[in-house]
Formats: sequence, C-alpha cells, structure tokens
Amino acid sequence: MDRSARAFWLRSPGLGEIRDAQLPEPAEGEVVVRTLFSGVSRGTETLVFRGGVPESQHAAMRAPFQEGDFPGPVKYGYLNVGVVEAGPTDLLGRTVFSLYPHQTRFVVPASAVTPVPETVPASRAVLAGTVETAVNALWDAAPLIGDRITVVGAGMVGASVAALLARYPAARVQLVDANPARADIAQALGVDFALPADADGDRDLVVHASATEAGLARSLELLAPEGTVLELSWYGDRKVSLPLGEAFHSRRLVIRSSQVGTVSPARSARRTYADRLAIALDLLADPALDALITGECAFEDLPDAMAELAAGHTTALCHLVRYDTTPAPDRDTRPTGPTGHPEDTP
Repeated sequence: MDRSARAFWLRSPGLGEIRDAQLPEPAEGEVVVRTLFSGVSRGTETLVFRGGVPESQHAAMRAPFQEGDFPGPVKYGYLNVGVVEAGPTDLLGRTVFSLYPHQTRFVVPASAVTPVPETVPASRAVLAGTVETAVNALWDAAPLIGDRITVVGAGMVGASVAALLARYPAARVQLVDANPARADIAQALGVDFALPADADGDRDLVVHASATEAGLARSLELLAPEGTVLELSWYGDRKVSLPLGEAFHSRRLVIRSSQVGTVSPARSARRTYADRLAIALDLLADPALDALITGECAFEDLPDAMAELAAGHTTALCHLVRYDTTPAPDRDTRPTGPTGHPEDTP
C-alpha cells in the first residue's frame, strides 16, 4: 500500500502549510480513505486559523482526529468526503463522510466513516457536519407547526437551519443578514429574507447564528413575549454585551444555548451520534443545499485560501476543497431559476 499522504496544518496563527505525512499500516477493522473533497467550516476554522480559541476551551474544541494543539502547530478540520480504498468488503469502494481534517489519504476505524447515500453527490456531502449541527439545533428548539421563526445570520450554520425550517408545515421563516447579497441564498432555500432593520418582529423563535453582539441583541428585539433565542454562535475569546436591563425580564424572554458536541437532551435517550449524522446525510439529497457551497479551491491552494477566508477577503459560506486538478464533477452548474433549482430545459 502507498503510505504517502499530504495534510494541511496551521503552523502558527495566520500561517498554514501543506505537510507530507506517512500513513500507518491499517489494522483489522480500519479503513484507508482517499479524500475526494473536504469543506472549510468557515466560522470555526477561521477562528482556529486566527488563533482565537481560548485556552479554557482547548480541550472542548479538539476535533475528533486533530493532531497537535492550539494555537499551533495543529491539524484541524472535520468535513471530509472520500472513497474507501482498503478495509471491510462492505465499505470497499464506497463514498464515505468522516470528521477528518484536510488530508489527501488517511486511516481511521471503520466505525468513524458513514456511507454517503447514492442520492447525495460527494461534493454536497461535505455539508453533513453542518447540517448535523442544524438537526441538533432544531431538536433543541423544538419548533411547532405554524411558528413564526427567524434565523439571524445567513452563514453556513444559519443557512442550514433555515433550509431545514423551510420544510416545517405552515412555519413562517425569515432569514436575516446584514449582507444583502445573502438574499440569493434565502431565495434558493425557499425562505424570506430581510436586512436586520427590516426584519419581522413578534417571533416565536429566533435562531441566532451571526456570531456578532449586534445580531444577538437584534434577535432579542425580534421576539414575541415569552419567546426564545436559540444561540448557535460561538464567540471564542470575544466578550459579548447584551441589553438585558431593558424588556428582557418584563417580556420573560429566553436565551438558550445549543452545541453539536452532545446529542440534544430532547433526543439523547433515543438517538446516537451516528443516527444524527445519518439523518443529516439523508437530508442532503435536496439539491437546494448546493446554495451553501459558494467557494472552492484546490487542496494545494488551501493555505492561501484559508488566509483569505480568515481575513474576510473571501466570504464563502462553505468553501469546498478539491483533491484533484479538475472542477467538482458532480455539482450542478446549470443556470438556476427563481427557486435556486436548475431550470427545466429540453
């Protein structure tokens, strides 16, 4: 077996590099995976790239197959789709998703990979980790039929939540972002869009995912009495100030956190991590979710691309990383209609 591989490392905050790696001989029950695509989870990974993980959170923020430690050198990432080159016969040749960093080939236990359904293109499957976060968030939020719901922050996580909420019966869903260009994302997902100043109020539930102090404050303003803000943002080492001395108590508002590191208590007695990930992969059969992949680069260009993302010069939601020299072959690049789906053509 060829044991050579290449991996993306953060050498020090703000400086990434590609390093050579040697794979171990796979043991019984392990698989060798050749990466097809990986994805940059922009919020978390750029925070790691900038060195913004607080020391108190170094252990909690470790990725499943991370090497090294924060702030660096560290090999970090968790959105990987590849094909099994060696391992158990039921997985051989299968396209699989795993929580592995950006690396050309790797060896992991077979239990660490999840087969991608045939209905889901490999490039779209990199979204599985983010859609899994959205699934967990909605288990925490427990929205009801007909609820008035706003998602503040049309980034990768917020847009994933909005995409799932668009399926809820009779729910009135609005996606809010300070960037007017994100209206195209909302249209593709089938939900309403508004700038923060124009957002609808009197909402039963607001899911906050902008990772900004202003976004969280605006989320509270949009709630109906006794409404809930579900906080999905992670602020790293930043401090957040909120106007809790205004109508917060008189209107009996609620701020609740949600985090994908544990299965929501609402489902933890009956669902495992594997169950949650399988649900996310099944949901990715919807081609509308291609709207969340808005940038891409070759693996060899990832150090420069990560620096551009961290500096805000590139504003991709999910940044797709290709592990060959050809454009992603299974993403639909036909012109899209008003819903974001490919136009019907003869």
